[in-house]
Amino acid sequence: MDNFTDQQIQDRKKAIFDAMGKRGQRQILKKGYDKWDPFQEPKDPIDIRKDKTKRTSQVLIREFLSQTDHDTCSNSFAQGALEMCLGIINEEEKIRGMFEFACWYKALLKQEGHDTF
Repeated sequence: MDNFTDQQIQDRKKAIFDAMGKRGQRQILKKGYDKWDPFQEPKDPIDIRKDKTKRTSQVLIREFLSQTDHDTCSNSFAQGALEMCLGIINEEEKIRGMFEFACWYKALLKQEGHDTF
């Protein structure tokens, strides 16, 4: 988009927005039309996306589950861990809130002399 004027970019942005369905438009308006960049590079495919430690979700889950007591590790437990892992790598706000609450709650339990779960 380096060869286009600001007006040409804005015209193209509006054309893309106008061609979208109502649901997509609502999502963009909710986040802010001015912040929306329809020309940004796509994110890496999920299977090669890495976190701050340079690990993929598969590597992180494998490491986590290998260090977990298999007697207490159900399919539901592993699924929850995977959802958290993917949410962290994708920087999802919902998962960030869940993570922050879990850290806070663990510290609260420790502070008050309780065992975790």
